[in-house]
Amino acid sequence: MNNKIKIMPCLDTQNGRVVKGVRFVDIKDAGDPVECCRAYCAAGADELALLDITATIEGRQTMIDLVRRTAAVVTVPFTVGGGISDCSVAEAVLAAGANKISTSTAAFRKPDVIAQMIREFGSDRVTVAIDAGANPALPSGYEVYIDGGRTATGRDAIEWAKEVGDYGATTILPTSKSTDGVRTGYDLPLIRGIKAVTQAEVVASGGAGTMEHFHEAALAGATVLLAASVFHFNVISIPSLKAFLRDRGLNVSL
Repeated sequence: MNNKIKIMPCLDTQNGRVVKGVRFVDIKDAGDPVECCRAYCAAGADELALLDITATIEGRQTMIDLVRRTAAVVTVPFTVGGGISDCSVAEAVLAAGANKISTSTAAFRKPDVIAQMIREFGSDRVTVAIDAGANPALPSGYEVYIDGGRTATGRDAIEWAKEVGDYGATTILPTSKSTDGVRTGYDLPLIRGIKAVTQAEVVASGGAGTMEHFHEAALAGATVLLAASVFHFNVISIPSLKAFLRDRGLNVSL
């Protein structure tokens, strides 16, 4: 595999703290986001994600001060998501030091916002996140959820991913509700399904528990491997993971 594989620790934040849940609930504290970001950069992370998980449901934008303090210590590109509802909010987040923004609920409710953000900031700075839950009644078996995974939409997630790619998005971040936080492996059919309908880079998210899970996600077509709890709680170290993936023939930065 020639594509460069990137490791992306994800810091879900709530009330200014890093938290981690299981299937979007059962939230536990996992530390200070700025210190976590500093440590992950030192450990060899290729990118970071900082997601304000309650911003959308609370009807507010992401915490700009936290973005600014994070930007002061990170040495790798970092993506910020949560409450990014339009170009003005995205602009404020990028101005505070984020390299990329991630939009999910706003993108679904007002799809034109995807094209607007890409036009304003460039496709390399815009990620569209898709929370997906199982629904056998839909063609792909996956349904789009919004509002931080709380609200079912009735929309097929793979069809939505194709539409997102058609709007010009070059990075899609799908998270499976059924695997999130349970450490039983990424939802590989979801990754493959999205990869089959779009040229966008796919970020694997939700379910990593072993190093082999990361390997499986890369083989399924993901080029960015995102995880949270296995890094936050020292289950897997980034240097060990990269060595493991390199030994299996993947192109990683050591």
